[in-house]
Amino acid sequence: MIVVTGATGNVGSALVTQLTAADTPVRALVRDPHRAHLPATADVTRLTVSAEPADMTAQFDGADALFLHASVTGEHTTAFLAAARAAGVRHVTVLSSIAVEDDPAHDTFIHTWHRALEQDVRDSGLDWTFLRPGVFATNTLQWAWQIHEGDTVRGPYAKSVLSPIHEADIAAVARHSLLERHHGTAHVLTGPEAITTEDQIAAIAHAIGRPLTYTEIPPHDVVPEMFPLIPADMVPGFVASLAATLDTAPALTTTVETVTGTPARTYAQWARDHADDFRTTS
Repeated sequence: MIVVTGATGNVGSALVTQLTAADTPVRALVRDPHRAHLPATADVTRLTVSAEPADMTAQFDGADALFLHASVTGEHTTAFLAAARAAGVRHVTVLSSIAVEDDPAHDTFIHTWHRALEQDVRDSGLDWTFLRPGVFATNTLQWAWQIHEGDTVRGPYAKSVLSPIHEADIAAVARHSLLERHHGTAHVLTGPEAITTEDQIAAIAHAIGRPLTYTEIPPHDVVPEMFPLIPADMVPGFVASLAATLDTAPALTTTVETVTGTPARTYAQWARDHADDFRTTS
């Protein structure tokens, strides 16, 4: 039995789908089981998070592995891991961040938070695998509202270059790490290609069969509403990070293919998979 936290999120739901498709017993821990909309063969269980490990052990009954999305457990992550270990879980695969790979001299909140998370997991006594993905392709769902309203997307840095990764590829590496127990391994994950912002918009346009234009605006004209998936106070830092990707060649990894045997999905594939998210609802 594999326990999955964040089971209704982008990566977690993909992981539950992949595990159940392979007839692997999976327990999805969710805040509201009635709204989870997960595969029927998954054991969908209400998530319990507490400062006391004893309050949480029951949700791990019969499980020996855990997928941890630590934003779910927050300040109680250490207690959550202790509860899992007490209940018989032996391995945890953790959704971390490629920011952990950054030079500590250029520290950021994301870097610090995920470094602390990984240390908590090391200290838990559980065998572990860390997944360190770069930018998620799903972040570009932030453009959906503009595309619903018209054929122009406004934002900064048309030539910003990123290597977005499909959530299904992160889930696939997670699945292998859980089933094969990649103990003591940190998998750095990126998409298979470097792609500019304007080329991502072109891929979405092709996927939905509508012409779209990306109109670059000055960074100082950016407003938080343009990035609804990012907390407003983090938008300036996000925009600054985009500036740092201009005229660069982002590091690309082949980890997805090495681990799964299948090449990582391109951004164009992601756009096709999410075309309905960008189509107008009228």
